[in-house]
Amino acid sequence: MERRGFLKLTGTTAAAVVIAPSLITERLYAEDGKLYQTYEKIQLKDADGNPLKASALKKEENYVFNFPYISTPCIVVDLGEATQKDVRLMADDGTEYIFKGGVGKNGSIVAFSAICPHQLTHPTPDASFFQYLPRGGKTLAYKEAGVFVCSSHLSAFTPKDGGKRVGGPATEGLTQIVLEIDADDNMWAVGALGPNKFHDYLDSFKSEFKKFYGNKRKAKKLIKEETKVVALTDFSTDIMQY
Repeated sequence: MERRGFLKLTGTTAAAVVIAPSLITERLYAEDGKLYQTYEKIQLKDADGNPLKASALKKEENYVFNFPYISTPCIVVDLGEATQKDVRLMADDGTEYIFKGGVGKNGSIVAFSAICPHQLTHPTPDASFFQYLPRGGKTLAYKEAGVFVCSSHLSAFTPKDGGKRVGGPATEGLTQIVLEIDADDNMWAVGALGPNKFHDYLDSFKSEFKKFYGNKRKAKKLIKEETKVVALTDFSTDIMQY
């Protein structure tokens, strides 16, 4: 089973300790902020309820799943090429964290929270202004495609180096969803690394939660055991991209 460690920076000496995320059972903090949050290990299932195989992902296709809460959308993408490794990133509060790289046979599979850190734009069943734009496409948000784009305010983020913010009004990168792939090619979500907007999101969309999940209490429940993964084109009726 693949385990993607990360570095926790401590104090002013910048000493580093490598930790396997799925072994962690509580929040970890750097001196000046939250670094990594572990959650119950959740298996990714396809639309028919079968274990999702990493090899089944179409290259550069947006796939949506909810994690760690019932209402918090994420996107997993096989970029079709290996990501960078050991990329040092920083959140707005000064917390440094390390993107260890993609998972899968080619190190090309990544997952990120689909909540834009600028003003929390995210996919809904009605519409999505947030998505990965495949290489070869065009966007007003950045000089080249192969990026996540929030079309609400044209922020752009590069998945190959950990969801780093590269354009627009957002001031920090995306939250990485830490994945594991087991010996049978099954996929699991185990935690979240980087700036975390889940609680801001859960405090901001009461009317939406009532519409799609019944109420806020249900929307704030943590997912247990498994989560369904569907193509963004099947998740959102309208997909907006500029």
